Amino acid sequence: MASVSFCNVEKTFGAVKVIHGIGFDIADGEFTVLVGPSGCGKSTLLRMLAGLEEISGGTIAIDGQVVNDVESKDRDIAMVFQSYALYPHMTVADNMGFSLKLRKADPKLTAERVDQAATILNLGPYLQRFPRELSGGQRQRVAMGRAIVRDPKVFLFDEPLSNLDAKLRVAMRAEIKALHQRLKTTTVYVTHDQVEAMTMADRIIVMQDGRIEQIGTPLELYDRPSNLFVAQFIGSPAMNVVAGTLRRGADAAWVEAEGGVRWPLAASAPGSDGQAVAYGIRPEDLDLRSGPGSVPAEVIVVEPTGAATELLVRAGDAQIIVVVHGRTGARPGEAIALEVDAAAVHLFDPGTGATLDA
Repeated sequence: MASVSFCNVEKTFGAVKVIHGIGFDIADGEFTVLVGPSGCGKSTLLRMLAGLEEISGGTIAIDGQVVNDVESKDRDIAMVFQSYALYPHMTVADNMGFSLKLRKADPKLTAERVDQAATILNLGPYLQRFPRELSGGQRQRVAMGRAIVRDPKVFLFDEPLSNLDAKLRVAMRAEIKALHQRLKTTTVYVTHDQVEAMTMADRIIVMQDGRIEQIGTPLELYDRPSNLFVAQFIGSPAMNVVAGTLRRGADAAWVEAEGGVRWPLAASAPGSDGQAVAYGIRPEDLDLRSGPGSVPAEVIVVEPTGAATELLVRAGDAQIIVVVHGRTGARPGEAIALEVDAAAVHLFDPGTGATLDA
């Protein structure tokens, strides 16, 4: 195992800079997820760590050693790709042990490591099969086994679940997390799926346009997003955001939105009277209940999912999502009232996107 350190790392392709002086540390044994939309630079960052892309500026260190000029094969890392990258003419056992064979390792040691990895990943019955005889999930486990056999300092995962169906992705998420808990090897995982990031990571690094927006544990990012981008990227369904003006009374505060809707706030909410704000509330912090301070709305779409029901509703000029636990009798076109958990509201500067909660 080893720590990983990025210090003011930059990457340019010709005149285009795609990574802008990024720096952060990954602790020994930590499972860190790089997450962000397509094109944000997360895979480029991972490839620079792996030695597959040159570093244009700054330094990357593994276990305290700067590896900028170290060949990829000498960095003691193992990478699992989105495409599995298995040799079709080799058996599962040969695929898993191939890296050790290239190193001219003792065949007995190679066989032992392959058997150990196969036991961990439940691949024992498939060792003599070829990749074409395996399912997608089994192929991904073989790719993971090939990485385990190398016993590296750092595991790198580049969107490894993107080619799997939804049910298999959920199962493989649990397998990868359980594998990390068992091996405790430092892991860097890249994905654009924030659900993967939330369920798997010890810490998440949220990226946008080659820059870091926020670093924290999954619940830190969910509960205390530092800006509007993180607030809307983390969480599914995404946070509702309504533009409005902050108003204060004698002992109350609210945000006045277009259409005359008043969105309630805690009296201690930050900001000054008359200030333009972006009002953020997560769908699960809304309820269908009439009472003092409730917000009038109209149901547009009802989407039952079994354990919960998602409603698309219109409140004034804004369309928002409401998640109701269990079933609801609400129907499209019906007038409803929304109760807001005022303590769960987030306020943001609409110009900079920064939170006002800090």
